[in-house]
Amino acid sequence: MNVTLLYDRLSPDAREDERDVLVQRDAIAAALQQLGHRSSAVDLSLNLDEARAALRRLGPDVVFNLVEAVEGKGRLIYLAPALLDAMKLPYTGAGTEAMFITSSKLLTKRMLATCGIATPAWLTLDLLRRESPRVAGRYIIKSVWEEASVGLDEDSILEVHDRRALRQAVERRLDRLGGEAFAEAYVEGREFNVSLLADGDGCTVLPLAEIRFDGYSADRPRIVGYRAKWVEDSFEYRNTRRCFDISEADSGLLAELRRISSECWTLLGLRGYARVDFRVDAAGKPWVLEVNANPCLSPDAGFAAAAEVAGMSYTDLIARILADACGG
Repeated sequence: MNVTLLYDRLSPDAREDERDVLVQRDAIAAALQQLGHRSSAVDLSLNLDEARAALRRLGPDVVFNLVEAVEGKGRLIYLAPALLDAMKLPYTGAGTEAMFITSSKLLTKRMLATCGIATPAWLTLDLLRRESPRVAGRYIIKSVWEEASVGLDEDSILEVHDRRALRQAVERRLDRLGGEAFAEAYVEGREFNVSLLADGDGCTVLPLAEIRFDGYSADRPRIVGYRAKWVEDSFEYRNTRRCFDISEADSGLLAELRRISSECWTLLGLRGYARVDFRVDAAGKPWVLEVNANPCLSPDAGFAAAAEVAGMSYTDLIARILADACGG
């Protein structure tokens, strides 16, 4: 089979999280070779005609879509599946609509809340500028569009007592958060990642991972921020640990996380593969933080780790994702 890998065109000064797409590209190309497929690669920019011409020239049977942003803009991620839909090319992962909805944390949260799936309360900057909602409490300031924990660190969490203070806190962080941000009620508690893999008309829930914060002092926020993911010599990177060995005492909680994750898959029209991130509060209630329609597929990332615990090699995982894109 002829497979083309579509990925982000990077700027010369691309960040570490952006450059990770090259790791994914090369690892998947190697897996495709092991599977006996031919592969090529096209990097996507806002010059869609250029990408379209390259894809037509290569004539792939299927496209492995790895695009996470277009020219550094996470909000434009939907352009990749939209282009492939227009060209009538089959491709891996979520379709245009699901990719657009999940790329916006606000759109995702609105859909979840409307359908009764618990997600932490939030306040948009527009609301904070226009109205006087009750805001006293602890919040985390997040980007609306950017992934990979861009702009997220311990300073993103704050305690506020009035609307003005929260509005100013969001406004101060706009540049580092891609230009649009919002405030989300901070949920103190355990954190879980749930990886989902397409299986016929539904999905298989892979083994659940709990994120452990080893050696964190009481005053250090327990969040998976940018340093925890990308800065290898940082305290956060060394002490934020993915763990699949979860106590049997949590079996009821794990079943609930699986159920909610499967509901998210159906509600948002996901396909191929996805990940749902949770916080579980002190009362044991799960809250959906985010739904990622194209989680990282690097061999050392969480999705591949969950697949390995389920008994799949990296090559097996790529074969499953490819088969789903081909209708197999």
